[in-house]
Amino acid sequence: MPVPRDAFPEEPEGASGEGREAPVVPLPQSHAPLDPGPPPPLPADLAEEIEIPPKPPLPAPALEPALEADTDSDTDSDTPDPFAASVVLDETTAAAPAALTLRAVTKAFGDTRAVDGIDLTVPAGTFYGLVGPNGAGKTTTLSLIAGLLRPDKGTIEVAGVDARANPTGAKRLMGVLPDRLRTFDRLTGRQLLYYYGVLRGLPSATVESRIADLARAFDLTDALGRTVSDYSAGMLKKVMLAGALIHSPRLLVLDEPFEAVDPVSSAVILDILSAYVAHGGTVILSSHGMQFVERVCSRVAVIVAGQVLAEGTVDEVRGELTLEQRFIELAGGLSDVEGLEWLHTFSD
Repeated sequence: MPVPRDAFPEEPEGASGEGREAPVVPLPQSHAPLDPGPPPPLPADLAEEIEIPPKPPLPAPALEPALEADTDSDTDSDTPDPFAASVVLDETTAAAPAALTLRAVTKAFGDTRAVDGIDLTVPAGTFYGLVGPNGAGKTTTLSLIAGLLRPDKGTIEVAGVDARANPTGAKRLMGVLPDRLRTFDRLTGRQLLYYYGVLRGLPSATVESRIADLARAFDLTDALGRTVSDYSAGMLKKVMLAGALIHSPRLLVLDEPFEAVDPVSSAVILDILSAYVAHGGTVILSSHGMQFVERVCSRVAVIVAGQVLAEGTVDEVRGELTLEQRFIELAGGLSDVEGLEWLHTFSD
């Protein structure tokens, strides 16, 4: 558009009156697509005053092919969708989104491969058991999932969030109960739970309310005023499980959650976890109690020497055997006890 004459109080040196008008570029007479090249540069004193209309778009292709192309593009996008259905092994879980996905995950310590190319898909709303002999790689696998260790190879996704690309985002979705319990044991139980809550970004009032609910559910009300160092092993496990639940995570990663817990407390914890799963939460846990896993878990994976030897529903994995018998079979059977005849006599 023409520039007002009063926009230039003083005539720039060497400029003529014609320079006050925007250069006029004639439109092409033909409708054929031409490449006019870059427009001529504008004078510096006019660049900020001239409003250049946007370049008209070229004719678009037919509408229906364009829509189909867009749909395919969205489907094939590499961007993970936390609400998309995961690729699973059977029809039972085909409609369930993946709360956790491991692909070719590997972790070595020196020459020892503790985890050797593990693939797992844990659908949301499942109680998932991870079983295996001592030294099979269960704790290492759970530590990789929780972000306590980094895999040497492979990918881990929590509800579609890549744990390597966005570790903070993945950890926000998890609650973790490690096997080797280490915590701030000079705090009282109430102080420890409050610390867990505010560390997760919860408002103070919400933390206080949830501490009261969790203490009542785990039968810890009378123990909250005592320092954690005075807790028994079972009480310590309960208060740390309460801390893992305080921010209501999507996924719970539990390493031997029922070890050193009395039967009454185990029943209470199981009721809490069952209600959590029934409302859409996901639990992945390791355990040596085959009867417990067989009774509670909906899916199970058997890990031996860092590899998954069997995975699926409990019925699929055990077949015609009990889960314990199938586990012993996959783990290599019972060891040879020959050569211990000297135990049949006594030194006295």
